Amino acid sequence: MRKACFGPLCAVLLALACAALAQVTAEERAQGFVPLFNGRDLSGWVVQGGKNCWSVQNGAIVCSGERGGWLRTEKQYADFIWRLEYKISKRGNSGIFIRAPKEGRSSMKGFEIQILDDYGKPPTKYSSGSLYRLVAPTKNMSKPAGQWNTVEITCRGRHITVVWNGEKTIDVDIDDPELNASAPANNKPSRRASKGYLGLQNHRSHVEFRNLRIKEL
Repeated sequence: MRKACFGPLCAVLLALACAALAQVTAEERAQGFVPLFNGRDLSGWVVQGGKNCWSVQNGAIVCSGERGGWLRTEKQYADFIWRLEYKISKRGNSGIFIRAPKEGRSSMKGFEIQILDDYGKPPTKYSSGSLYRLVAPTKNMSKPAGQWNTVEITCRGRHITVVWNGEKTIDVDIDDPELNASAPANNKPSRRASKGYLGLQNHRSHVEFRNLRIKEL
């Protein structure tokens, strides 16, 4: 009897542990944060384009690194604070999309916060924590491959800030004339939408995301 119950009991305990990873803290809940991922399955998320290389393992959203589509929310968001954690594989490449459209290049029509295995390298417009191709982070705050990193992205009107592992690394007005003057002619940030989908990039690398929670502003 004990052996018969052991398997189901372990499954229940594992499910509870996974769900706990996805829960906001009591303080965050009081502030208005809600889970963006339930820790069990991809409810509320959509694989956009290509085949499905996304799964849920041990309370985390996992991209296997196979060729496939990016993962987006069912809902669109305008102003928000989005908190999450990620870890990237050796030589890995991924990204976090904000205000992205369904179709077209998410990093050019919306915005991408870059994720790379680039611990210790100088910050650039293409390094971890950058507003991809537009703004370099003040510091490269990424941890070594395989370690969990924390990210907080705030979009309020035309202003975007990013906090990476506790350090504010991006603080930018996307309508800033100087920023737009240096951007590609067909992809000025000032012309990009103020509302869109949140997404996780598949760049043919193994990457994991957990503890996704959001507060709409």
